[in-house]
Amino acid sequence: MIPTQAPFPALRFRRLRATAALRALAQENVLGCGDLIWPLFVRDGRSIREPVASMPGVERLSIDNIVKVAEEAASLGIPAICLFPYTDPALKTEACEEAWNPENLANRAIRAIKAAVPELAVMTDIALDPYNANGHDGLVRDGVILNDETIEALVRMALAQAEAGADILGPSDMMDGRIGALRGALEAAGHKNVAILSYAAKYASAFYGPFRDAVGASGALKGDKKTYQMNPGNSDEALRLVARDLSEGADMVMVKPGMPYLDICRRVKDAFGAPTYAYQVSGEYAMIRGAADRGWVDGDKVMMESLLAFKRAGCDGILTYFAPQAARILRAQ
Repeated sequence: MIPTQAPFPALRFRRLRATAALRALAQENVLGCGDLIWPLFVRDGRSIREPVASMPGVERLSIDNIVKVAEEAASLGIPAICLFPYTDPALKTEACEEAWNPENLANRAIRAIKAAVPELAVMTDIALDPYNANGHDGLVRDGVILNDETIEALVRMALAQAEAGADILGPSDMMDGRIGALRGALEAAGHKNVAILSYAAKYASAFYGPFRDAVGASGALKGDKKTYQMNPGNSDEALRLVARDLSEGADMVMVKPGMPYLDICRRVKDAFGAPTYAYQVSGEYAMIRGAADRGWVDGDKVMMESLLAFKRAGCDGILTYFAPQAARILRAQ
């Protein structure tokens, strides 16, 4: 409810917009480098920087180059990166055994980054789609994505990543009950300080297309993910999912995608007050970058405005492919 206010001319809203100094003093929400998590794609090989065609400016990086990018992130004041592996198709199976191989691509990248930049937080992805011959986040039998059996696989995957040195685990699979299983397994294995940033409200969205290109899952995916990801028409369900994940031991929660679901971000933050994040996903990035590359919008200004929207909606941080560009602008201010 808006409180009673003085009438014009006693109240002139433009007074506090008159100068840059007054605007700064009256600004309600501020974006900083510490709000950014930079998603990165890693692939096998050496000295590789492989452009992702549907995400201009984004590349798949070999481990030696991803270490250099991690060093860049730290130098820019970005506190965390998030790793997504581009797995050799020959290693993808229906049982997804490569997901918990201690020497898989993601785990080798974690160790290399933590050895070079120990102060940088490394977040990982907990889902089977990079390793699944079916392209799904869970195990598949007779066309059905299995919940409980998938959780067992995710626990093995999480323990391997924690052992490799991951600081934050990001379960993005949307299986029921996985947060409790992961938290229990981490505690039992002595990884009590490994944080869980749960993809608690992850929608079955059309905005993920370029990401699936980047991790090589587009061609493998059979069917869709509507039986485990959220219906875009639902809002109350998101609050129930967040409540469940927090009760099972999630330290932080995420809404994904970002800008089409700012209302969900606001509701989650207001309802729970827990650390709340949003993922400005690949489709959002590609639209802004594509329009900017064609001169249709001012790329830097639209980028910064889009990121500030997440803060205004109550988010404590944002996963965004714009992280390095935004950090450079913020540091120059």
